[in-house]
Amino acid sequence: MASRWPVVAPLAAIAVVGAAFLLPLGALLVWLAVPALVAAVVAAVHHAEVVAHRVGEPFGTLILALAVTVIEVALILSMMLAGGAEAAALPRDTIFAAIMIIANGAVGLCVVAGAIRHREQTFRLEGATSGLAALIALATLTLVLPTFTTSAPGPFYTPVQLAFAGVASLVLWGVFVFVQTVRHREYFLAPGAAGDEDAHAPPPTVAAAWASFALLLVALVAVIALAKVLSLERGVAAAGAPQAVIGIVIAMLVLAPETWAAVRAARADRMQTSMNLALGSALASIGLTIPAVAVASVLLGMRLKLGLDSGKDLVLLVLTFAVGTITLSTGRTNVLHGAVHLVIFAAFLVLAFAP
Repeated sequence: MASRWPVVAPLAAIAVVGAAFLLPLGALLVWLAVPALVAAVVAAVHHAEVVAHRVGEPFGTLILALAVTVIEVALILSMMLAGGAEAAALPRDTIFAAIMIIANGAVGLCVVAGAIRHREQTFRLEGATSGLAALIALATLTLVLPTFTTSAPGPFYTPVQLAFAGVASLVLWGVFVFVQTVRHREYFLAPGAAGDEDAHAPPPTVAAAWASFALLLVALVAVIALAKVLSLERGVAAAGAPQAVIGIVIAMLVLAPETWAAVRAARADRMQTSMNLALGSALASIGLTIPAVAVASVLLGMRLKLGLDSGKDLVLLVLTFAVGTITLSTGRTNVLHGAVHLVIFAAFLVLAFAP
């Protein structure tokens, strides 16, 4: 049965989703939806690792980042359609939460987990700093500048400015992918044999890799659908939490497979894979989400509230990038780096619920 659970889990999760849409959402279905959601996340990580093992780095981490981001965009767009003008800030909240979760939560967990087991770990400085530079530029263009532009009142872009932000995001992400996979692929490969998957186990067959890719998509769709079934909006409202918490919950659910995969890689002394996952998913989150929601806002006639209009959020963003620059400046990690990132992430969560 141990070898069958990665196949059974996503299919069972999809079955729970189908039952939830066909039957009234009672207590029994809720009790089924929660473990199904957890199982789908675990299965997604497993299948992503199978695909990554087959295609090698950095293509494997890129596949997971792309799959997860496409599902994230679909969830945001579905909530925008359902929420109307009240959902104008949802893309901003989700993207900001994704940056905080990845750059602080995921990176902090990876560094601490790796340090506990291996004391100190290394990664390629060229790839990490390239990804961080692109992430800082994208975050500033999409989350900071709208607050300070004067053509439109408030933290909004005009249609022309929004179009530029969407195109710039897509171009920067595309150039990063080109550098990661073609022009400077060596920047994203581990400096030693520790990052060589083939040194530990033979890669899966092509058929097994394609099957895992299909099941990865099924698992990710199940995660998002189950999140909708459990009604995040009503749960956040019932808890009396701020609306921005919806974006945090979405980002956490969507990024759970990548975060888990990154932590597992760090514990296996593959910090390069962890960094590839973290930076790649953060860049994909902005580079694909902003163009998609920009097009949707034009088609729906909805204004997007992109700018961070809270001083605490701007301070947390600047602090995150300042500390991230220091963490990635040497190509080596230690437990203190991870602890600092986790403290910043904890501050983000506390201030989200108690602004």
